Amino acid sequence: MVQEQATQAVQSVRTAAEAEELIVKHLPLVGHLVREVLARVPVHVRREELMSAGNLALVAAAKSFDDSRGAPFAAFAVVRVRGALMDELRGQDWASRSVRVKARKMNAVQDEFVSKHGRTPTTAEIAGIMEVETREVTAVQDDVQRSALLSLQGFTGGVLEEVVPERQPGPEETLLGRERIGYLHSAIDALPDRLRTVVRGYFFEERPMAEIAEELGVHESRVSQLRAEAIALLRDGLNSQLDPERLPEPARPDGCAARRKAAYYASVAAQGTMRSRLSHTSSLGVPVIAKTA
Repeated sequence: MVQEQATQAVQSVRTAAEAEELIVKHLPLVGHLVREVLARVPVHVRREELMSAGNLALVAAAKSFDDSRGAPFAAFAVVRVRGALMDELRGQDWASRSVRVKARKMNAVQDEFVSKHGRTPTTAEIAGIMEVETREVTAVQDDVQRSALLSLQGFTGGVLEEVVPERQPGPEETLLGRERIGYLHSAIDALPDRLRTVVRGYFFEERPMAEIAEELGVHESRVSQLRAEAIALLRDGLNSQLDPERLPEPARPDGCAARRKAAYYASVAAQGTMRSRLSHTSSLGVPVIAKTA
């Protein structure tokens, strides 16, 4: 009995040490998955809350991982962490029909304005077009920020299950997902300088809005506008390569805005090859973590 207890104690210590090693090694994976989710959700979603949920899921995954089943820990952890992030986001009621209607109407006004003027409209300009008070537009924007789900991977919005599926994808889905992630990197590289600075600074380097605003010499509200422009452009850039039918018809096909978008789409297509696009993920679709010195 004493010998059995001693053996169990040694195994427990060894398991704890192995779990800690897995956790430390894969912490960057949590950050990557959180950034992936943040790129698709409203501005108000707090990175800290997602990181906390993701880290707890990583710890639980490390403790329950059974390497005798043959699956690598990274693939196992991705499923657990994504599930935890989805549960965290499910805690908020974002998908009400009224909010989706408001979001579509607001997006239509903004898209038409951008097509005509080549820039994002101000709140006052949106209010003028919609013939409502500015405070009503602000209220709609707040509702949309709290409720609308956005996706950079060819989705136009919807419930989280459509964005981060819980089931394991098949080989074809995995390959398509890897290609989509590769095109996302290409689309980011092809962004105009300012938009690329905002995307990389906020989503990849996790810099505060205030810091990015200071670097660009603008107000934080302008950084938020640039981020929204970048997300819309990235979504169209991905659709131009993966699902062209989703691309909106330009209001003026021969206008400057349409020509700029066409040039951007061509730049996305020319950014790399299939091999380079797949290099951002492993064969299982797990994001490749860059090694640091």
